[in-house]
Amino acid sequence: MKVNTQSLKFKADQKLLDFIQARLDKLDQFYDHVISADVILKVENATDRENKIVEVRLNVPGNDLVVTKEAKSFEQATDLVAEALRRKLRKHKEKIRGI
Repeated sequence: MKVNTQSLKFKADQKLLDFIQARLDKLDQFYDHVISADVILKVENATDRENKIVEVRLNVPGNDLVVTKEAKSFEQATDLVAEALRRKLRKHKEKIRGI
């Protein structure tokens, strides 16, 4: 799957980009018609510790699935996003099959 990553107001290191790519590549197990993913990484200026935001737009035929999660680290937020996308892909697949 092609993953386009943008980091707003900071430079993401290659280790983080590889982690995001690996987590999103696992979504192909649940639905193999995923075209691409657009990832936006943001750091929010807030006093609480959970200020890392990951937003993913997954392009599938006929729909775009969008999930945004906030956590203490980008890795943790990516895990939350991947789990939410897995659930959405399963629902999308069942909807297409007419179950």
